[in-house]
Amino acid sequence: MLKLLLFCILIVFCWPLALLAVVLYPLIWLILLPFRLVGIVFEGVFDLIGALFSLPGRLVRAL
Repeated sequence: MLKLLLFCILIVFCWPLALLAVVLYPLIWLILLPFRLVGIVFEGVFDLIGALFSLPGRLVRAL
C-alpha cells in the first residue's frame, strides 16, 4: 500500500520519472532473475554441505 502511495506522489510531481520506473522495473527484474536463481542454488549446495558435515555428529547423538 505504501509503495502505491509513493508511486502516486511520484506521478504527481515527476510523471516522466514515474513512467520510466514503470518501463524499467520489469526489465531490471528480468536481468536480475538469473542471479537470484544462482543464489538459490548456491544456498542449497551450502546447506547440503553443512548437513553432510553435521551428519556424523547427529548419528552419534542419536545413539
